[in-house]
Amino acid sequence: MPQRKPLHLHVPEPTGRPGHDTDFSYLPLSAAGAKRRPPVDVAAAQTNDLAFALIRVLDEDGKAIGPWAPQMDVALLKRGMRAMLLTRAFDARMLIAQRQKKMSFYMQCLGEEAIACAHALAIGDGDMCFPTYRQQGLLLAREDNNMVDMICQLYSNARDPMKGRQLPVMYSSKKQGFFSISGNLATQVIQGVGWAMASAIKGDDKVASVWIGDGATAEADFHTALTFAHVYRAPVIINVVNNQWAISTFQAIAGGEGTTFAARGAGCGIASLRVDGNDFLAVYAASKWALERARSSFGPTLIEWVTYRAGPHSTSDDPSKYRPTNDAARFPLGDPIERLKKHLIGLGAWSDEEHEATKKALEAQVAAAQKEAERHGTLADAHGQSVDTMFEDVYEHMPAHLVRQRQELQHGLGA
Repeated sequence: MPQRKPLHLHVPEPTGRPGHDTDFSYLPLSAAGAKRRPPVDVAAAQTNDLAFALIRVLDEDGKAIGPWAPQMDVALLKRGMRAMLLTRAFDARMLIAQRQKKMSFYMQCLGEEAIACAHALAIGDGDMCFPTYRQQGLLLAREDNNMVDMICQLYSNARDPMKGRQLPVMYSSKKQGFFSISGNLATQVIQGVGWAMASAIKGDDKVASVWIGDGATAEADFHTALTFAHVYRAPVIINVVNNQWAISTFQAIAGGEGTTFAARGAGCGIASLRVDGNDFLAVYAASKWALERARSSFGPTLIEWVTYRAGPHSTSDDPSKYRPTNDAARFPLGDPIERLKKHLIGLGAWSDEEHEATKKALEAQVAAAQKEAERHGTLADAHGQSVDTMFEDVYEHMPAHLVRQRQELQHGLGA
């Protein structure tokens, strides 16, 4: 019998590790303005090429070029810039607050601000976002954002709108179309697809926008959601944020080696785009395209947003243990704020002086919101929710045995 060679498994490895610069050639790019923009009613299969390309609008000089360049007036662009600067300022201050033990942990979206902020400006009133824990820009980009409530949630204090029942950064705001974040990864994708199906069943005109990271696409819930979205042509946008790393695991472990995450949508018969997530204009344009497609009952769109997690996964993570410390500076798609800044300056609508003044004004705004939130306590001073609130919000009418238990607790506490 012929001698057979022993089998072996392939375990993907990143092209860079601490002490060795990352070779970003693993990341297929496209020139700005080079990719076509199909009509929104295109058959899903006719977008397959866009699942393997990269939709970009801003070129190296900050000019908006190509068929995806959106019609955005200067006022909207400046609003987007302020939203990204506010998000970055909020993140920086909350990171310090965590180090001061005012909350148990925090998660930044450093380097990813364009994705949530541009998307927030594209979606409509009544649309519902089903986010993960790095889309705080969806809330902060809104004109009615409430940073005080957000900080109170982080602190789990007496004014926490979640009443201390959620981990920090797991916000919820029905009024602002922000579904409760879950720490169980990928669950929000099937929830969002179901919400979108319900919207269509009711004859409503509201669209769902669901979010997931590259690592969590390996979860079974994600694939189940794709099947339902495809079969029923649910009015939903499935946003896959490919920021290259899970907590310490390179995106190739979740299946990003040799293909793209957008290709998973193509394989399920869903219109699929792969987009430069650090290009504010490209994010806005792709979001608008997918929203119009969904709202016109042409079905779902999966968008892979290519970006880079510039900071740690959370304040409990040390990325210097598993990747080069200079990765964010060397990432070929640059910094989203700097790229939009260059574009606005090129339009004559922005300047270095206005940029710095805006940063300082927004930092002061965050500081004022933090000061107000701390009037209601932080984790450090143990001014949290009253313990008897644990009995509330479970039943419409509290059953007798819980009434007795609450009375016993209050009596034991001397209330």
